Parts: sequence; C-alpha cells; structure tokens
Amino acid sequence: MSNKSPPPRPAPRLYLATPVVDDPAALLAELPALLAAVDVAAVLVRLKETDQRTMISRIKALAPMVQNAGAALLVDGHPEIVARGGADGAHLAGIAALEEAMPSLKPDRIAGVGGLETRHESMNAGEMGADYVLFGEPDTKGQRPSSQAIAERLDWWAELFEPPCVGFAMSFEEAHDFAASGADFVLVGDLVWADSRGPKAALIEADAAIKRAFTAVAAGQG
Repeated sequence: MSNKSPPPRPAPRLYLATPVVDDPAALLAELPALLAAVDVAAVLVRLKETDQRTMISRIKALAPMVQNAGAALLVDGHPEIVARGGADGAHLAGIAALEEAMPSLKPDRIAGVGGLETRHESMNAGEMGADYVLFGEPDTKGQRPSSQAIAERLDWWAELFEPPCVGFAMSFEEAHDFAASGADFVLVGDLVWADSRGPKAALIEADAAIKRAFTAVAAGQG
C-alpha cells in the first residue's frame, strides 16, 4: 500500500468571455495583448445573433489568433458551426442543449455546459461526458445564486468528481473565493471589459486573485 499523497491540484486558470461580437476587428486588436499578459486557458466567444455564414466568418477571424496564443476558442452556443469555424468547442446552456450537441462535438471538440440548476443536473452532465461544468452564471433574468452558494457547489464538485469545474466570477473577490473553493477555471467577462482601467489591468488583477487563493490553499491557509 502506497503512502504517497495525491498529486497537488493544478493552479486554477482564467477563462475569458468576450463581449458580444458583431464586428470582430476591435477584439482582434485587443485580445493579443490580453492573452500575452496572463495565462488564459480559453476564450469564450459570445456572438451576436445573425446568419450562420456571418457567424462562421467571425469565428474564423478570431480562432487562429486565440489558438496561436495557446488558448482554446469556444463558441457560446451554436455547436453546429463550431467545426466549420475552426473553433475548439462550444459552451452549452443546460442538459438538453448538451445532449443535442454531443454528436456534433464529440470526440474531437470540447463540450462545456452551464445552466445547471441542481446537483443532480450537474452529475447528469458529467455522466454525459461534459468536458467541464460551469457554476454561477446569471440566468436569462439576470439572477444567480449567492457567492457562497456558488463556492459551495464548486467545493462539492471538486471534492467528488473528475471533470473540471468553472466558477463564473462577477468580482475580483469572487475570482479569489471560487479559486479557493476548488474551481479549475475562473470565468471572467464583463468584470474585465467594464473595468475603467481597461481590460488588461482587470485581467491581471483577476489572475493575481486566483493565484493568491491557490497559494493560500496550498499552504494550508485557505
């Protein structure tokens, strides 16, 4: 019988959601500096709803730059255009959307899922083969659980299940707390883009917050 302790958990990484993309030119100008400033694991592209051809062309414009920076590019919804746009995967909202998208995404592309209202739904998503589960995003009415409830859900998942979990942070404090609670990734979006100092400064602060949390937990202080 081995007395070896389990390997340490890897440090949480950032997952960056874009503003809603209509013309990708501004994002193409801004993203390289952001991706160079900190370690971003993935970029979630939120596309403005329009015809498929236009949305595919927007993905094609963004994907190489994101991927060349070492990050994965995921599309918010629209799994049917992921492969045609050269994206790495899709983020789906809810179990039904995940189930419908799996045949078009697997085995080559990432299928992440949020909109999981109960622990049972979360476990179902894991059993269906979701590559990650997201906790804490606002619903269609802008409502979301309390920060404490999100942190508890992340802690529960990280303790019991293998697929990565993602915490949706709407403040730097949440980014810290969700990283401390066991999130493998911390998703930031409007928190970064709405910051008066600019997105780069905000992204650096978010990265520092999750690193502080991880260091404290690793040292037994979290």
